[in-house]
Amino acid sequence: MNYKLVIVAVTFSVLTGCATAPPTKQDNLCDIFREKSGWYDDAKDMTEEYGTPINVAMAIMKQESSFRATVRPPRTQLLGFIPWSRPSSAYGYAQAQDPVWGEYEEATGGGSRSSFDDAIMFIGWYTDGTQKQLGISKWDPYNQYLAYHEGRGGYKRKSYQRKPQLIKIARKVESQAKTYGWQLKQCKAELERQSSWWW
Repeated sequence: MNYKLVIVAVTFSVLTGCATAPPTKQDNLCDIFREKSGWYDDAKDMTEEYGTPINVAMAIMKQESSFRATVRPPRTQLLGFIPWSRPSSAYGYAQAQDPVWGEYEEATGGGSRSSFDDAIMFIGWYTDGTQKQLGISKWDPYNQYLAYHEGRGGYKRKSYQRKPQLIKIARKVESQAKTYGWQLKQCKAELERQSSWWW
């Protein structure tokens, strides 16, 4: 057995796991940005590009993936126990599905759904498009999330009105965005100092 290859493989596996591990304290935006070096700058770039507030985009991402890089919807089961197909093609931090991610790639050059910076940019791009097409403010996390989850066509058809659980989740996103916004005000100066020091 080539022990050097085994050591390299194990080391790579550990490093990869560390690189994609979700933040440990997800209810505090300051703690998230302190733990995940570079995420604040990525989120700030998204706001500068698309105008979506950091707290709104991060609240949507938390709900969609709990900040897990490679998460997919769980498989359905055939006959109650045989793993079968997945209910959608959603993948990555933003849980973007294949068709809309394809639109994003065509419009921007795309990237990777398992990369935080690309995923946060996707959320900014999508919410910006939602404001332009549906008139929903980027500062309105409740309706932005409904349009994000249902798609803009579904939102226009008010499909969410038949989904009381989804409405509860959208209210949860709204509450989380407000909390994140308040938290960010408390640590923004610190994050800006760290950002300027890093560069």
